[in-house]
Amino acid sequence: MTSIHQHRKDEHFFIAEKLYSDEVNNQLDEVQLIFDNLPELDLNEIDISTTLAGKKASSPFFINAITGGSEQTNKINYQLAKVAHKANIPMACGSQSIAVKNPELRAGFSHLRDINADGFMIGNLGAGHPMANFKIAQEMINADAMELHLNVSQELVMPEGDASFKWEDNIKNVIDNSSTPLIIKGVGQGLTPITLEKLAKIGVKYVDVSGRGGTNFVEIENQRRKDKELFFLKDIGFTTAQALIAAQKFDGKFSITASGGIRTSLDIVKCLVLGADNVGISGLFLHILVKEGPEALYSKICALKSEIKKIMLMLECKNIAELHEKDVILSSNLLSFKEQINNKRM
Repeated sequence: MTSIHQHRKDEHFFIAEKLYSDEVNNQLDEVQLIFDNLPELDLNEIDISTTLAGKKASSPFFINAITGGSEQTNKINYQLAKVAHKANIPMACGSQSIAVKNPELRAGFSHLRDINADGFMIGNLGAGHPMANFKIAQEMINADAMELHLNVSQELVMPEGDASFKWEDNIKNVIDNSSTPLIIKGVGQGLTPITLEKLAKIGVKYVDVSGRGGTNFVEIENQRRKDKELFFLKDIGFTTAQALIAAQKFDGKFSITASGGIRTSLDIVKCLVLGADNVGISGLFLHILVKEGPEALYSKICALKSEIKKIMLMLECKNIAELHEKDVILSSNLLSFKEQINNKRM
């Protein structure tokens, strides 16, 4: 029998796909790269490997957290795990809280490790879970890293959501008592400098800024409300470009993952130039999988890898570290945002 929690997982999946659009407003189109017309490079010199949660990753992008926990969403996860294994890219599963609370559902997540035995797997929980739950989730998939997501806005819009968000001690306890790398992840409104300052003080090293412009969980949860009365909150927060720009003042304190409405290889490279070490992609990959199948998704991933190398060559960059040194031209809107956010006292 399907539980209320499992039904919510299915609703999230179906609404996310319903709301998917090729057109996004993450403001990465307002970031202009400066190409070199005389790059003096061969394509086979380009190295797209990077780090994710302090570990080597062969690709600068990965399958970010999407779903899991119900019969329907487990099937999606299994297909994603097979593609991740074949394409040799990391994969993060969706929130495991449903399986932490219901042991009979844990096998649905554990099977991901069976499918992707030697792959880079990332587990996922909300930041409100104590260390005991973190350990259960990590062991469930033998996770190489864990995400703890900060989803205050989602919970407040969710009809049955939480109303208490005292999480800092929880996060610090996990950091102090776990050898598994921990990524603190937003859920589509961007991690602000206020948040990043707090995270730096408690020892967080890896963050996913998760900007606005992609899967919008505030909008998804509002769709689940009878009167959809909280529609005005769907555009709160920082876009992906804004979140990356705002995080630049913390250079050296975090290894940054960028996510939020990533649609092309050019989006990925722009995120890397803005300071990200890697890029998480959810909505695009889910959409291709649902509409075209696993082989189409695998082909897309291969194409992205090839395209990234070509863009890096045009920028005269042999590796991701060299991308970080490149300048960009920002739109007047983003330039104004950068000036204002850098002048704010946090």
